[in-house]
Amino acid sequence: QVIKCKAAVLWEANKPLSIEEVEVAPPKEHEVRIKIMATGICRSDDHVITGALVMPFPIILGHEAAGVVESVGQGVTLIKPGDKVIPLFVPQCGECKSCLNTKSNLCSKTDLGTRAGLMPDGTTRFTCKGKAIHHFIGTSTFTEYTVVHESAVAKIDSAAPVDKVCLIGCGFSTGYGAALQTAKVEPGSTCAVFGLGGVGLSVVIGCKVAGASRIIAVDINKDKFAKAKELGATDCINPKDFNKPIHEVLMEMTGQGVDYSFEVIGRVDTMTAALACCQYNYGVSVIVGVPPTKQNITFDPMLLFTGRSWKGCVFGGWKSKDAVPKLVADYMKKKFVLDPLITHTLPWTKINEGFDLLRTGK
Repeated sequence: QVIKCKAAVLWEANKPLSIEEVEVAPPKEHEVRIKIMATGICRSDDHVITGALVMPFPIILGHEAAGVVESVGQGVTLIKPGDKVIPLFVPQCGECKSCLNTKSNLCSKTDLGTRAGLMPDGTTRFTCKGKAIHHFIGTSTFTEYTVVHESAVAKIDSAAPVDKVCLIGCGFSTGYGAALQTAKVEPGSTCAVFGLGGVGLSVVIGCKVAGASRIIAVDINKDKFAKAKELGATDCINPKDFNKPIHEVLMEMTGQGVDYSFEVIGRVDTMTAALACCQYNYGVSVIVGVPPTKQNITFDPMLLFTGRSWKGCVFGGWKSKDAVPKLVADYMKKKFVLDPLITHTLPWTKINEGFDLLRTGK
C-alpha cells in the first residue's frame, strides 16, 4: 500500500523546507518502512540547505531519528512490524570488505560518498506532486514515513524513549565514538574539543567516560560553556579572548600540547588548529565535523613528520547495526546522559524554526 503522509521537502538550496503531502511507496525486497516518531536536526542537514554539502534536489533530509516499523519487504527476517528502530545513515551489510574488517565501519553500501540520493536499487520511494523526491544518505527522516534498506536499520529496546535515543542515530554516537572508538582516549589524558554543539558535547561525554583528566572545550560562543562544564569539560576557552592563534594558547596551557584533539565544526582552519595543538610526537587529532565540499587544507607537513596522527571518523567509528542497540542499552542503564544535549522539543511542522535555532547557536 502506498502511504500518503506529510514530509518536509527541500525543493532547492537556500530555501526553507516545505511541508508537503508525499506518497511513500511500500518497501521492496530487503527494505523496511518506518513510522518516524522523533528526529533530531543536525548541522549536516543544514549543510545541504546552504549548498555546502552538494546533494540532488528535490530531497527529504534528516538522518537522526527513531521510529516504529510499519511494514517490511520480502526477505526481511530480523525486523518485523511493530519493532522500535533507529535508521542508520552508515549501513552495515555484513558482507563488504569494510564490514568484514574489524578496523573499519564505513560500509561500502553507504550513500555518503556517492551522493546519489537513491535507494540501493537506484530508485526512490518518495513522490510529491508527481515528481520523484530524492532520499538523503539512505535515511530521510524529516517525514512521517520513510523507507530504508534492511542493512540501514537497527532494532532497539522497545522501552527506549524515542525523543531521547533518536540522538544515537547520529550526533551522540558520532561524538562519543570519536573519543572512545577512533581516538581511544586513555585514563589521565588531556583532550581538546573544538566546537560545542550536540556532537562536540558528546565528544566531551566520551572523553570523560574514558577517564581523561583534563578536557579543554573551545568555542567562540561562550553560552555553550556552562553545559560543557556540566558534562565534564575542565576548562572552557574562547578564541576571541586571545590575540594569538588558539593552538598556541592550548600549547601554553598544557606544556607540550594535548594528547587528543577533536575538530567538531567542519571548518578547514579549525582542523589545522586542532592538529597543531596536539603533542608533536604522539598526539592524535580527529576530524569529526563534515568537511565543506571542494575545500582543501594547506598545512606544514612537519606537523605530521614529528609523529602526530591525523584521523577521520564517520559515525564515531561504530559498526552501526552492532553498536546502536548496545548504545541504547547503555543509555537505559544510565552509563551516559542524553537529556542535556536536547535544548528544544518542537512539533515537527516547526522544523524551519528548529533550523533557525541551530543557525543562531541556540
